[in-house]
Amino acid sequence: MHVLLDATAVPADRGGVGRYVDELVPELDTAELDLTLVVQRRDVEHYRRLAPRARVVAAPAWTARRPARLLWEQVGLPALVRRIRPDVVHSPHYTMPLLTRTPVVVTLHDATFFTTPELHLRSKAVFFRTAIRIAARRAARLVVPSRATRDEVVRLVGARPEKFTVAYHGVDHDLFRPTSVEEQTRVKESLGLSATTYVGFLGTLEPRKNVPALIQGWVAACEDRADPPVLLLAGGRGWDERIDAVIDEVPAHLTVRRTGFLPLEDLPAFLGGAVVVAYPSLGEGFGLPVLEAMACRAPVLTTRELSLPEVGGDAVAYCGTDAASIGRELAALLDDPERRALLAEAGAERAAGFTWAVAAGLHAETYEAASVR
Repeated sequence: MHVLLDATAVPADRGGVGRYVDELVPELDTAELDLTLVVQRRDVEHYRRLAPRARVVAAPAWTARRPARLLWEQVGLPALVRRIRPDVVHSPHYTMPLLTRTPVVVTLHDATFFTTPELHLRSKAVFFRTAIRIAARRAARLVVPSRATRDEVVRLVGARPEKFTVAYHGVDHDLFRPTSVEEQTRVKESLGLSATTYVGFLGTLEPRKNVPALIQGWVAACEDRADPPVLLLAGGRGWDERIDAVIDEVPAHLTVRRTGFLPLEDLPAFLGGAVVVAYPSLGEGFGLPVLEAMACRAPVLTTRELSLPEVGGDAVAYCGTDAASIGRELAALLDDPERRALLAEAGAERAAGFTWAVAAGLHAETYEAASVR
């Protein structure tokens, strides 16, 4: 089967859809597929390394800007499809080409543009609601990363349940693994920490991640401790305008720091070195940082919103989304090293079952189903 995967939506910083595509492609490349990748010019060599068996085609340079890419998707991509004649097109980030008779598989990462639109930029929420509706109606098959996402799209858009494949994300177990004390110390020192313990968060600082409530909950859990852990917020700055004001209210004897993006190779030690990894999200299509922290044998505190219990199961601790609940559950974990150790072991064991090889196999089955509709 010949599959054309359009990777032109992958951003330069590899966030979001980039992590998904970059992990999926090497596994698809080893499957019994004839794979063509359409990529941004900056990514040609990157994908040749990831998928040495695949054909890699560069999109025009002007598609690097999002509006231009979307235009090319509707005009240039159908022309490419007519020229190379794949059996299936995979559009991995909500949108899809409409002017093609070739079956299209679309990945929908979450439905929060409908359920919590106030957590997104307004223009983004409107655009992606429209894209999801179109994909639900026009795509041959839909891939989602969780049952929660499938159920939300079915409920909100009226999509047919039989069109969906639930393909859980995997985790790169070669990268995200338990790390040594020496590795953790190196990363701590690179962040200006010495012997200090820390609570870690990893993710874009956007409203959906609920970081202001995390900061307030951490303050409540730590302000009376003799040796309070630092709160480290790792990831892109995002657009949550409340964070600065909440940080300004943090007592002077407590320390909260935004680290920005960390090198990918430092993430396992950052996660594994945290006394707790806290991820009190208001809703996720999957929640990859939770799985990655579990794979690094970190005790994790998260919420029961949408897909997160599908990822964490009984191997993580749960809190509500409000600051009081976050503070209460975080304090309980900080006071209970034995429970933290049990969660760390249970998390690593559960994470071992999430692999990109399994995800790729489900994608391949979806391509087959789409091609014979």
